[in-house]
Amino acid sequence: MRPLIARAEIRALLKPTTTTEHNIRNVLIDGIGVGIVTGVSVFLPIFLARLGASSLLVGLITSLPALAGALFALPIGRFLEQQRNIVVWYSGMRFWVLISYAVFGCLPFILPLNIVPWTIIILWALVTIPSTFVNVAFTMVMGDVAGPQRRYALMSMRWSSLGLATAVTVATVGAVLELFPFPFNYQVVFIGSVVGGLLSFFFSRSITLPDRNPTSRQHGAESLRDALRQAPLPFVQYALSAFVFRSGIAMAIPLIPLYYVREAGLNDAWIGLISMIGNSVLLIAYAVWSAGVPRLGNRGVLLASSFGMALYPFGLAATDMPLILAVLAGIANFCVAGNDLVNFDLVLSTIPAERQATYIGVFQTLQNLALFVMPLIATLLADHIGITATLLVAGLIRLLGVALFAWLRIG
Repeated sequence: MRPLIARAEIRALLKPTTTTEHNIRNVLIDGIGVGIVTGVSVFLPIFLARLGASSLLVGLITSLPALAGALFALPIGRFLEQQRNIVVWYSGMRFWVLISYAVFGCLPFILPLNIVPWTIIILWALVTIPSTFVNVAFTMVMGDVAGPQRRYALMSMRWSSLGLATAVTVATVGAVLELFPFPFNYQVVFIGSVVGGLLSFFFSRSITLPDRNPTSRQHGAESLRDALRQAPLPFVQYALSAFVFRSGIAMAIPLIPLYYVREAGLNDAWIGLISMIGNSVLLIAYAVWSAGVPRLGNRGVLLASSFGMALYPFGLAATDMPLILAVLAGIANFCVAGNDLVNFDLVLSTIPAERQATYIGVFQTLQNLALFVMPLIATLLADHIGITATLLVAGLIRLLGVALFAWLRIG
């Protein structure tokens, strides 16, 4: 396996000379800016809870972006397909998403505290629209910057640097919150996140890509069904099998913290340690998977990482020992890194270049539909058959997705 960053790549990052090298450096610094704001975003649900927000309001922080993605990803993809310069939309919309946290921090200065939670949710609902723009445009921009041969290397470097920035920010924010009284401490943190937003904006705006040729409007599919009918067969097979697999992933999202607290009886210290171990693994996992692609290929990475992720709910259900749960979280996140990389590559490699925006919108519509619906099903099912049994159901759905990947020879 080759190292993640060769000596020539380090030189290119420090002293870029070509447009591609400048773009790669801009992408990585943009990722650091995003990582800073992501680290701050971890504390938004906690801020709402401390303001007295209901469980419903806190839950909307997660469900609203998924709902917006399911509703708007396809039309936004069709819109972007008509644009010559995608970078403008990627950078501009990203700025509005990231700057929203600074706005949240300003609200207690101008509104009574009892109104702030609802105001944040209303603003958050509005932010989901530019957020969906970013999600669709991101895949297109990153794909154009890297090209088919460098997708794994670029995304592994970006996600590793983003993860490191997030980890450092989370630790810093935790210390800062202890220095000031509530709610001023959270206001300082949220307003301070503007540093990351501006860093991301200026460097993402500096990405230079050739203009695209807009497609004619008559090519646009009118619905998700029409888009799938018009799509290449490899993309349809991949998108639908990924939808099944992601349904199993999404189903476990609300179950894991519930399992930690109600079934395993973990305290906050152990939960924090498990989270730290899982995130720390990501810093090296992207490098390992990226280096292993030449030997395993897309199909090998997809099946290996997906199978590892499919086994995770069964491992959880089988133990309540904190140390083993921490090891399982590390193994699961190691597999998540490989899955992230191969999914990014497979989306781009199974669709025609001239219809990227539309089919990325189709793919994200399906993924967000799973992310919105399956957690709701999971919580209802857990009330009837228990958390452990529902985790097993989530694992079976993941295994079904892996079986579809293998049967359809995805990758």
